[in-house]
Amino acid sequence: MEGTGRKFEKLQEIIARHEGKVSHLIAILQEVQQEYRYLPEEVLTYIATALNIPPAVVYGVATFYAQFSLVPKGKYVIRVCDGTACHVRGSEPIHFALRKELGLAEGQQTTDDLQFTVETVSCLGACGLAPVVTINDREVHGQMTTEDVLRVLRAIKAGESQEERREAHA
Repeated sequence: MEGTGRKFEKLQEIIARHEGKVSHLIAILQEVQQEYRYLPEEVLTYIATALNIPPAVVYGVATFYAQFSLVPKGKYVIRVCDGTACHVRGSEPIHFALRKELGLAEGQQTTDDLQFTVETVSCLGACGLAPVVTINDREVHGQMTTEDVLRVLRAIKAGESQEERREAHA
């Protein structure tokens, strides 16, 4: 149970940085999710208690905004754009190749080891680079092919840095 104690200790630090203000709820949830990669139910209840608001309010905010997840996400969140430009330029085979390589079953987004989550998004706003894939919302890979995306995935698995992956794609 030591992990649980540490979880709530970290939560207390985050809430304290925001002076326990209800008006900071979204920022608190963002920091918590950044720390744990999702928002566990017991954490939402803890936040509600600490801010002296009903758990339904915290849950309502957490489920209203698409940026929040109530299920664990992988260390690497790979988003495949499936907007019109990306779709017509081949995003579906890219998405399929990623899922196959990671052994994700139908309806499963995250690998069992919590290393990878694969999601599709409606648009990443980089239509000129279609098809586009992002890694953890920090790396943008444009004009991807199935071979390119598998090369990036294998580089991540091999522990290569973002710069090494970028050079390999260039």
